[in-house]
Amino acid sequence: MKRYKSRQGEELIFTSYDRLLLTWGVDYDQRDIHTVYGSTHVITAGSPSNPALVLFHGTADNSAMMWVYNVRELAENYYVIAVDAVGGSGKSEPNDLYYRKFDQTAWIDELLKALDLKLVHIAGVSYGAYLAYHYAIMRPDNVQKVVCMAGRIPGSQFEVMSKMMMAFMPEALFPSEANCKRLLRKLSGPHYTVFENNEELMKHWYYLLKYFNNKSMMQHGITIFDGEQMNLIRKKALFLIGDQDILSNYPKAIQRLNQYQLNYKIIKEAGHAINHEQAELINREIIHHLN
Repeated sequence: MKRYKSRQGEELIFTSYDRLLLTWGVDYDQRDIHTVYGSTHVITAGSPSNPALVLFHGTADNSAMMWVYNVRELAENYYVIAVDAVGGSGKSEPNDLYYRKFDQTAWIDELLKALDLKLVHIAGVSYGAYLAYHYAIMRPDNVQKVVCMAGRIPGSQFEVMSKMMMAFMPEALFPSEANCKRLLRKLSGPHYTVFENNEELMKHWYYLLKYFNNKSMMQHGITIFDGEQMNLIRKKALFLIGDQDILSNYPKAIQRLNQYQLNYKIIKEAGHAINHEQAELINREIIHHLN
């Protein structure tokens, strides 16, 4: 399966990716880690002597755009490892095995082993929030604390897909620059200008919408965990949810957080892009929780 709809689109995305990294405002290194599912691209920043913080982006996103407003402050406190999801729109390259049988836990196991990390914090946004709590449940001895931004505990696969369809359609079917802006405003709270006023970030978002093949990430399935499993992260996890997030802030999602007695905060004037829209506040919440 091709991850990009055209060679030109792939080049535009990767060129824009590199330009976004230059705006991070922090020294960083890049490396590719070989796994059984292909190569995984990671970006590291901060001192390796600091506690390790693994960052996971959302579906169809990548590390360069996801952490542009967060990494500088986080790297002052942690050894940041921003992971491009294999199959996603970043620089990780999946192989045939990925498309046949992908195991998220085994994949993350390989990444941590290659990085020589035995105990980490994990934070993620949207699908990245799911990866964060998924791994903390599957490998509780490997994860110290978890921050789930724009995350939810779904009750079924249908719930996940129906919410995604409602949020992204019809704009995603017709990826013009105008529809890109409409979709952004639909997903965001009142601070959508952090995107619109950042020309490179907005351009990158448009390129992803237009040229990335979202089906490439379909191997990243969702496991529906029960109450006993969710209990494993009760003392570790913090969920940060925008009050205007149509994908995460709805009655059933909040009811499950209460049912499983999980720690969560509703962030005012924030939508699904919570860590962009309220970057300073979210950075403080992450650091406070992890400390």
